[in-house]
Amino acid sequence: MKIRKATKDDVSGIAKVHVRSWQETYQGIVSQDYLDSLNVEDRKSLWEKSLSGSADTSTVFVAVNPEGEIVGFASFGKERSRKFKAEGELYAIYILKAYQRGKLGLKLLQAGLDDLLKQEYDSMLVWVLADNVSRKFYESLQPQKAGEEVVKIAGKEYIEVAYMWRDLKLLHRLL
Repeated sequence: MKIRKATKDDVSGIAKVHVRSWQETYQGIVSQDYLDSLNVEDRKSLWEKSLSGSADTSTVFVAVNPEGEIVGFASFGKERSRKFKAEGELYAIYILKAYQRGKLGLKLLQAGLDDLLKQEYDSMLVWVLADNVSRKFYESLQPQKAGEEVVKIAGKEYIEVAYMWRDLKLLHRLL
């Protein structure tokens, strides 16, 4: 697998992974009607904006299989909520189910950490749905629980947990 910085040419591949991974990851958690309503075209618009030069300082990395298909991505940037004393944030990390458990998450995280450290960020936050079993991935990396919030998805409320690493250099060494 190759990990590289995303370009505008990756919009379709990222959008496909975004939709499919939501449908795979959140099945049984989020309403099936909502998951079935997700479509690649809507996500393309989001990622076109994110990958345009006008986007803020966020950076997206993609995992590409030997056939050249994007099978995962991660997005990083400034912490958005300003509720926590974190400088950076892992906005999203999604990997197709068939490619999970192969250390791609760690490789994408490593790429993002390298980028945040180059920008002299010292800390990072990530939000994850409490019902998402992928929480264990983050918890294995020894974050502090920074807080919880209620979020609405398709009219239903869910608990979202914020995890924070106060020392990105230490997290980098853990990886």
